[in-house]
Amino acid sequence: MKKVLLVALVLFSLSKVYAQTDVYTVTSGELIFSWADVEQQVPFPGEMQDISSNLRFTAFFHVGQYVHMDFGDAVGLYSGLAIRNIGFITEDDALDLEKEKHRSYTLGLPLAIKLGSFRNHFYVFGGAEYELLFHYKYKYWIDGDKHKTSEWFSDRTNRFVPSVFAGIQLPRGLNVKFKYYLDDFLNTDYKKGDNPRNDYSRYGKTQMFYVSLSWQFDTRDLKKVWGGDDSGNRSYDARI
Repeated sequence: MKKVLLVALVLFSLSKVYAQTDVYTVTSGELIFSWADVEQQVPFPGEMQDISSNLRFTAFFHVGQYVHMDFGDAVGLYSGLAIRNIGFITEDDALDLEKEKHRSYTLGLPLAIKLGSFRNHFYVFGGAEYELLFHYKYKYWIDGDKHKTSEWFSDRTNRFVPSVFAGIQLPRGLNVKFKYYLDDFLNTDYKKGDNPRNDYSRYGKTQMFYVSLSWQFDTRDLKKVWGGDDSGNRSYDARI
């Protein structure tokens, strides 16, 4: 009898949670300000040294589509997919290049928890993300001349890079986020031919981090603006 009552109590609790759960999708864009912790052998080959990394700002192409689950007004989760343009810039490197730029488009899968007041459009969030690096571009400058190469699913970068992040969601859709990558951006085992620019063993570390400003829109609001049907249930109107 006690087991039956316990099962009934659990089912009742789950039904209450489910009844209060609001599930909706969010469309997002980002402005990304990134740096990297870079080590190289200077001169090459030589001793590993820290190399200065310049601020890199990107606004294109960043877009995300996320599914939010709000368990009432204070606790929730979200996940989804996001495409981003991430990378870093160095100067005065091991090969005496004027400047180098490494960047890749990524496809990320985040999972985050959020805590705060969804009714007041204000909460903090944090979680982890796994990103697939699928299009790499490398640029460098010698004597004022720019050279570049690009590759799909390049061996020059690590294929997957994990990260952790935390941020704060503000009213009117704006949020601020800090992300730290737990693995190197470049594949330090990569080497092709005798050209030292194609020998990435010269790198000891290429760990990235960034601060982003993001704006978010409830997808149902976008449908409403464009004349779509906004028939979904919404427990906390226009929380974003």
